[in-house]
Amino acid sequence: MKITRPIQAIVLGSFLLGVIILLVLILLDATAETSFASYYFLVIPLATTAISFALFSFIFQRYLGERIRTLYRLITNKKFEDQDFVTSINEDVFSQLESDSQEWASGQKEQIQELKEQEEFRREFLGNLAHELKTPVFSIQGYVLTLLEGGLEDESVNREFLERALNGVDRISAILEDLDEISKYEFDRYSLKLSEFDVVEFTKKIFGELEKKGEEKGVKFEFSENYDAIMVRGDMGKLSQVMTNLISNSISYSSDEGITTVRFHTLDRGTLLVEVADNGLGINEKHLPRLFERFYRVDKSRARNIGGSGLGLAIVKHIVEAHGQSIKVRSTEGVGSTFSFTLEKVV
Repeated sequence: MKITRPIQAIVLGSFLLGVIILLVLILLDATAETSFASYYFLVIPLATTAISFALFSFIFQRYLGERIRTLYRLITNKKFEDQDFVTSINEDVFSQLESDSQEWASGQKEQIQELKEQEEFRREFLGNLAHELKTPVFSIQGYVLTLLEGGLEDESVNREFLERALNGVDRISAILEDLDEISKYEFDRYSLKLSEFDVVEFTKKIFGELEKKGEEKGVKFEFSENYDAIMVRGDMGKLSQVMTNLISNSISYSSDEGITTVRFHTLDRGTLLVEVADNGLGINEKHLPRLFERFYRVDKSRARNIGGSGLGLAIVKHIVEAHGQSIKVRSTEGVGSTFSFTLEKVV
């Protein structure tokens, strides 16, 4: 391995210093006749400089240089031959190493932080999943044990308990189906059946399907104005999931005698903004960034009483993004919430 220029400069400096010392000694001895002893003034500095040069070169090559190369190989994830190592970095090797080391350390900190966040998300996800499954499992277990302990022969309870147990099974099945659907979006194992359709008529159909649920809660549906036909392009079946979920949530979290309003805004020639707004309870601002996470619930006790898998908004986000579009939410506690997403508009 060759000695880099900074080290060569040090060694060259020591050699020049030896020469200067030699010249000083010669000048001091200039008045005297040259004797055999005077040759020591020439031999000793030159020999000392040469030996120092050779020794320092050996030490640098054997120890310091090898460690620098190992360090550089570590922080750059590269394999170097001797010549490659010398030519791959600039002349100021120590400054280069310091700069690369700082960059490497910064990258490691970011990676460690990212891994910590992923681990925290994984623990929270598994905890939420276990909690979501625990309620229906315990319910099923209780009903089955009651039936086995004699309730099966009691006609006044056996059918009712079996139906309740079946409801628990249905809830678990819904959670697993939603998880399977999310995994398809996350691993790109899905296909969209794109078609052109009138989003106004499409929304009216969703209103009709959810009318009974709205009436039970005293929630009315309306458009913000009388819209003519608006043609969009997308997967009608999957976008039906999106609209159904958003309107259904507006009912579930609405105050009594609430109103769910749908609005359409043309952003440009190729984009339509769809808004689903309610005048319900609203959501605290601190919850909004995490609202589309799997199993994230603003009010966990109330939300689980309402039902659902806790995956609805996560699926909605995946469906909208699968269309190359985006979804957002804005909300104020005590005023209401508005979910807005974009669609491709047919001009």
